[in-house]
Amino acid sequence: MLETSARLLRLLSLLQLHRDWTGPALAERLGVSTRTIRTDVERLRALGYPVHATPGVAGGYRLGAGTSLPPLLLDDDEAVAVVVGLVTAANGAVTGIEETAVRALAKLEQVLPSRLRHRVQALTAATVHVPAGGRTTVDAAVLTAIAGAIRAGERLRFDYETHTGASSRRDAEPHRLAHWRGYWYLIAWDVGRQDWRTFRADRMMPRTPNGPRFTPRPIPEGDVAQYIQRGVGAATWRYSARVRVHASAAEVRAILPVAVTVDPDGPERCVVQVGSDTPHMLTHYLGLLDKDFDVLDAPELAAHLLTTAERFRKAAGSQ
Repeated sequence: MLETSARLLRLLSLLQLHRDWTGPALAERLGVSTRTIRTDVERLRALGYPVHATPGVAGGYRLGAGTSLPPLLLDDDEAVAVVVGLVTAANGAVTGIEETAVRALAKLEQVLPSRLRHRVQALTAATVHVPAGGRTTVDAAVLTAIAGAIRAGERLRFDYETHTGASSRRDAEPHRLAHWRGYWYLIAWDVGRQDWRTFRADRMMPRTPNGPRFTPRPIPEGDVAQYIQRGVGAATWRYSARVRVHASAAEVRAILPVAVTVDPDGPERCVVQVGSDTPHMLTHYLGLLDKDFDVLDAPELAAHLLTTAERFRKAAGSQ
């Protein structure tokens, strides 16, 4: 039975190597009869591999495309190339496939032989990736460790550094990895704080081994994309303000970023929690509304509004 299984794998590898094979050529390579080749081809078909046969002197066997993707056999060089390509894609070289690349990378890392893992590490260590816009990249080993814990449903232990430079050790139930605006984020239930948290992956240092298995919790708001945008936006604000806008909540939500919190305050008014790195940017956001508004509790914003109003008054008076 072992000999037959090994022969099937070898036959599959040969079919993936070349587009067309004759029966005698395959029989010679495997040291069996053409009748055995026909039998083995039927076995591969039963396993879901679409092996096409063409009769006649010029005929032979060809591995075609089926309705689903069967397992692929890769040699050492091909496996290294695929892993390096996925690492590159995960770092944002190809927009839109970062999360898919990490999932595939986690699966490959799980079964990659140590000799190939060393080759991949050597190659990536000798390669410099220049991120777009100067953004920080993430070690592929960190991403695959996170993705592996998510896939296994195991708690993730890691050291974390916040944007203020404070360090802490975390124990969390990882839910999803998300790539947004050039950065990787982990959405997880923080066991120590008993609440949902969003972590920047480039500030994480996973520890081994992972913790115990857990039952996944429902994500807040039921939408990963919306949660990550709202959570990340609020977490990175240096200045925050509550403003009453004289417009409906629906009008305001259609204009301001998703990270802004908008609560109705009557049919034609709403209270907005908005933030940014500077009071200047807060003024810019509110100016986009083109609506009357009242500053409720932001002295920095109020002061900057007066400065901006005086600048605009002088500009208008100079005409």
